[in-house]
Amino acid sequence: MFDAKIRPLIDPPLNAIGGGLARASISANMLTFAGLAIGLGGAAAIAFGNFGLGFVLILTNRLLDGLDGAVARANGPTQLGGYFDIVADFAFYVSVPVAFGIVSADNTLAALVLTASFVLTGVSFLAFAVIAAQRGEETAAHGKKSFFYSTGLAEGTETVIVLSAMALFPAYFIPLAYGFAALCVLTVFQRSALAVAQFKG
Repeated sequence: MFDAKIRPLIDPPLNAIGGGLARASISANMLTFAGLAIGLGGAAAIAFGNFGLGFVLILTNRLLDGLDGAVARANGPTQLGGYFDIVADFAFYVSVPVAFGIVSADNTLAALVLTASFVLTGVSFLAFAVIAAQRGEETAAHGKKSFFYSTGLAEGTETVIVLSAMALFPAYFIPLAYGFAALCVLTVFQRSALAVAQFKG
């Protein structure tokens, strides 16, 4: 929902740093895998009850996720890089609710519901991208990407805000998880309605 709105604000500094990293021969894929490792480390910290460290590593993961895109724009995006980026994103996303399910049995049901909602959102996102690509459709709403990014209520910005809030306020994980899961499901319905309108021809 907010991704397209904040891009004009965050892209200039990210592109400046990304250009420097590209000139230093640091590839986008290197940043993607480093970010994934750090993000999974954040989930592991949460699973062991170290929520402060988890919060820091979550933010670091998201920073590297922004920088890998900036480096890709500097060097020219690749399809393989786009593949690694989206797989790393969703691996990180699902790891956080799983970690909360591990740290406390009270969180298990909410963690399962949130993980399932992430899967549904990811499937709708990728299915939309595949069909849009087959139809030759493009969008620049989220910047230059390796494949079609459809807009939704629950996007990257909303996800990082909620995951950060969970790490900062772990006692509120359950209502945050159910609330965001509902937003993810609404996103699936929204994207499905968009698919009906856009792909009916």
